[in-house]
Amino acid sequence: MRGREPIEVRLLGEFELRRGGEAIPLPASRKTRALLAYLLLTGKPVRRDRLCEIFFDIPDDPRGALRWSLSKIRALLGDDADLLGADRERVAIDPSGFIFDIDRPDPLRALETPLPGLDLAGTGDYALWLASERAAIDRRRRRCLDEASRSAAWPTADQARFAAAAEALDDARASTPASSDLPAQQVRYCFAPDGVRIAYSVTGNGPLLVKTANWLNHLELDWGSPLWGRMVGGLSEHFRLVRYDERGNGLSDWDVGAITFESLVQDLEAVTDALGLDRFPLFALSQGCAVAIEYTRRHPGRVSHLILLGGYATGWRHRVDPGEADEREAVITLVRRGWGKDTPIYRQIFSQSFTPSATADELTWFNDFQKQTVSPDNAAAFLDLFGDIDVRAHLPHLDVPTLILHARADQRIGIDQAIELASAIRGASLVTLDSDNHILRSNEPAMDVVIERIVDFLR
Repeated sequence: MRGREPIEVRLLGEFELRRGGEAIPLPASRKTRALLAYLLLTGKPVRRDRLCEIFFDIPDDPRGALRWSLSKIRALLGDDADLLGADRERVAIDPSGFIFDIDRPDPLRALETPLPGLDLAGTGDYALWLASERAAIDRRRRRCLDEASRSAAWPTADQARFAAAAEALDDARASTPASSDLPAQQVRYCFAPDGVRIAYSVTGNGPLLVKTANWLNHLELDWGSPLWGRMVGGLSEHFRLVRYDERGNGLSDWDVGAITFESLVQDLEAVTDALGLDRFPLFALSQGCAVAIEYTRRHPGRVSHLILLGGYATGWRHRVDPGEADEREAVITLVRRGWGKDTPIYRQIFSQSFTPSATADELTWFNDFQKQTVSPDNAAAFLDLFGDIDVRAHLPHLDVPTLILHARADQRIGIDQAIELASAIRGASLVTLDSDNHILRSNEPAMDVVIERIVDFLR
């Protein structure tokens, strides 16, 4: 057990390490300082080859350059040099020997920009990583500033400064296109057993997380979404996130014949097999939760954790009265006839029920997105399929840590469905969200809760 005082890491303002209140001189090499920050914030072993790709993409002895930088880091740590672990394959810094200012932010320091002096030229992967870390720190300091602006412990003038700084952070995030701050992605394809091409992508550099497809995904358009764009980006900041478009939807094949629940499960199987994934946590939302449940039943040894957001075990035909069933059947007919028309009236039926608190601009975006993402016939086929889903019999047999998240006032899928899942899955925990949206909006507090709970659950 360590008896030494932990080293303080300052991420707000200029990057600093301090021991006993005194600053530790950092190496003159900007690249070595960036490597130190990367290892500290990554908090897990990183392959030497990967570090060479990120920081030392040079023809002459990149491993030698990495060894030189590691020697400088070991020297600055001094008596704490044992915190830097390195073997022939991997390098890591033990985070237990450090404390980070952002974990206990002082509102006055939270006014400082995070990590301003760590940019490097010509390092694309590092630049993306640094942007995601700054965005994550910004969200935490924004909450700190917001709390301080309401605290009577601070003078009125300071409260006003904190409130103004928090508002500026919100304005900066709102004015920046979501895709500019998020990791780049490459779309690849695999084949389901029946030959249907399934589009998938992997973003981020953290621990693995597989997201099951749900209706209305589009690997490229999702990035700029004012609704779930924040979810895609936020999870990519923390995880190596695997996403895919299920058949009949997004960038996957649209002309696929019948769309069945079995085929949706096979799409997930095709992606995880194509990537050679052995064991991983599985995240799903809406009807994708039933797909995740069925996959977990079939492959219990491959799923380490199960996360279900806005999910259900039974489709609407199993749980609505005859009058509502007739209405839903009529809506399917309307969708088949009107989905592709220029007027959004038919698609508006879904926009407001999925996200009732959305702004006019968000609804307009969602209407246009629906039209670009799925054909009228496929939209109707999905809605018809969703009515028949029933995985209730599998719930008691699941033996995997399960986190269930659900908006308390969800108008599309009632909270009773979440309670059914939590009651039937052994050991499952339920977190309710203060929202009436089935599709959460990027800027609502519930979205931050979802990302934070997932990170904590998988930590």
